[in-house]
Amino acid sequence: MIVEERIYTLHPGQAPAYVKAYQEEGLAIQKPILGRLVGYYMTEFGPLNQVIHMWAYDSLAEREERRAKLGASEAWKAYIAKVRGMIVTQENKILVPAPFLEVKWQD
Repeated sequence: MIVEERIYTLHPGQAPAYVKAYQEEGLAIQKPILGRLVGYYMTEFGPLNQVIHMWAYDSLAEREERRAKLGASEAWKAYIAKVRGMIVTQENKILVPAPFLEVKWQD
């Protein structure tokens, strides 16, 4: 199992609008394709104006397959066109759980 952490730094003040757009439109497109949403957060301290979300996959191959399907979605492309201007930078990490961690998430 792996977890992909995606960190989006947004223009100052845009985090609430970005999260609202995601809640109203993006999540309904993304969740059926990507599957296991582990978490979705906004920063309160430290680097501000960031939205962080994490998705669990059984393998890198599963991640690649699901991300390709999302990238091909016309609904996703239209949604991204709406929010792209809010984003300053994006950072992705692949996280591997420690051997003692028992991972639980909701499908």
